[in-house]
Amino acid sequence: MAVDEAMKGNRNNLPVSVMFQDEARFGRLSLPQRYWAPAPMRPVVVQGEVREYSYASAALAPLSGELDWMTASSMNTTEMAAFLRHVGSRHSDQFVVMILDGAPSHRSMELAVPENMALVRLPPYSPELNPVEHLWDEIREKHFVNRVFDSLGAVIAQAVNALDDWESSPGAVRTLSAWPWIVQSLQSS
Repeated sequence: MAVDEAMKGNRNNLPVSVMFQDEARFGRLSLPQRYWAPAPMRPVVVQGEVREYSYASAALAPLSGELDWMTASSMNTTEMAAFLRHVGSRHSDQFVVMILDGAPSHRSMELAVPENMALVRLPPYSPELNPVEHLWDEIREKHFVNRVFDSLGAVIAQAVNALDDWESSPGAVRTLSAWPWIVQSLQSS
């Protein structure tokens, strides 16, 4: 199993935390969604046409409900390394097995991985295996749908508020991410 192989890097025998990681793009280009309104009302939804984006990275631990996140102006190897350092420092007393997809910034030879962390890649083209994808769906649905933002700063503030809400709700993170196959796999290893 890949997680067992990754744990060989835990030379200091630290407690192990398994986390799933992903990143998302948030921007001012809106996509209006249908929603219910009582008849005969016809809701008016404005549409944003500005192509400005910011990025957010998140890592969550399905068993504990912990969520670590960071916003960035781009998604590249430098930003990914900064996020890994951020998670590594927040969990300095643990060995983090980070499960992530195969994005180019995750595979780069220049990617610096903290000593208290090992990376495990999901199979290609399998976003359905990553519970962080559901976090992004929830944030988009509850905090961004049918909204037009005046500036990129307002988009970032909205993403920060949403991520703060999730970070302060470990029970909600567990409910979203503690899928039976994940829990069984982690409890048996």
